[in-house]
Amino acid sequence: APFSHGTPQVQAPSTNSWFSSKSAKKIQTPLTAVTSVIDGLKRLYIEKLKPLEVAYRFNDFASPLLTNSDFDAKPMVMLLGQYSTGKTTFIKHLLKSNFPGAHIGPEPTTDRFVVVMSGSDERTVPGNTIAVQADMPFNGLTTFGGAFLSKFECSQMPHPLLDHITFVDTPGVLSGEKQRTQRSYDFTGVTSWFAAKCDVILLLFDPHKLDISDEFKRVISSLRGNEDKIRVVLNKADQVDTQQLMRVYGALMWSLGKVLNTPEVMRVYIGSFNDKPVNESAVGPIGKELFEKEQEDLLADLKDIPKKACDRRVNEFVKRARAAKIHAYIIGQLKKEMPAMMGKAKAQQRLIDNLQDEFAKVQREYHLPAGDFPDVEHFKQVLAGYSIDKFEKMKPKMVQAVDDMLAHDIPDLLKNFSNPYQ
Repeated sequence: APFSHGTPQVQAPSTNSWFSSKSAKKIQTPLTAVTSVIDGLKRLYIEKLKPLEVAYRFNDFASPLLTNSDFDAKPMVMLLGQYSTGKTTFIKHLLKSNFPGAHIGPEPTTDRFVVVMSGSDERTVPGNTIAVQADMPFNGLTTFGGAFLSKFECSQMPHPLLDHITFVDTPGVLSGEKQRTQRSYDFTGVTSWFAAKCDVILLLFDPHKLDISDEFKRVISSLRGNEDKIRVVLNKADQVDTQQLMRVYGALMWSLGKVLNTPEVMRVYIGSFNDKPVNESAVGPIGKELFEKEQEDLLADLKDIPKKACDRRVNEFVKRARAAKIHAYIIGQLKKEMPAMMGKAKAQQRLIDNLQDEFAKVQREYHLPAGDFPDVEHFKQVLAGYSIDKFEKMKPKMVQAVDDMLAHDIPDLLKNFSNPYQ
């Protein structure tokens, strides 16, 4: 089967069993009995990485501790964009049917985060309920509070595509600074949480909304570290003629170049992702052919997601392990700088004020790349709520365990399960 993976000895299970949480029971087994890469990662996380995260409160600074459901979750695709760029319609177009709780209109209609996933029957589940279910990968969202959870819901329906991919529909990003202040939760924080969990992030634009507002700029910069997942879609492109489309495309690239600080060009898919036939009177026969090719490319890209899901899990896991290690080094360095007896409050304030210098010391001492360090301002904010003195001292053994895991355990795991999709 194209969506199966297993080992030389074990019969390859189907996707359904791959995503089920029965594998959670195998955590305490020796490495020889692990039946998949995902199982192996769960075990390594509990034995080697979690103790380090807990000791230095990594979950409060970066992202919540992982649970079994995070490992078992299906790959996710998140859609971001200003209102009425066709995010909800795009999901509808891929599913070729409506989904529970979908609202579509020219005004900002989707006012909540909607996760569209597979379920036995069609229904919508409110955010508070879904965030406490142990078999769902959304437990970490409880940290954003009740105001967010009331704007979060899960839409379930039986669908063959949803058996392999989960979609996250987001509220339209607002263009005015005033509207942003009226959101009762941390919008960019939530998008950044989803970005870390997602496999692909689609940024949708339409020819009449090319400006990137302050909030959208903040949202895009909160995707830092996940640039490889971003795909840009210029939707509703059949609303302008070929000459205008050329200008619109140039303007879009110009705006994106100011926001995404990467030297490479982003891949932009041009098309009209809805159920109506392409408006040929505007774009002509060449435009119609272009749209069809672009649409095929994007769909091929999305079809590849389940195949790459396993690699992506390993990739995210290694990224997290590196981040946790650097976090431990930073906390260890700050703890070392604290006085033994007097003047602790002053020392803590001095360390927070000169946090950039402390980062530089850690970087020099352990020969770490500067790009791997967390955002200084965010780190300062979280650190201000803690007493540095209460943190653990540097424990080289714990860090060594994570190093061993990165150097030996993960490569061994991948060698045993070469590629589940061959």
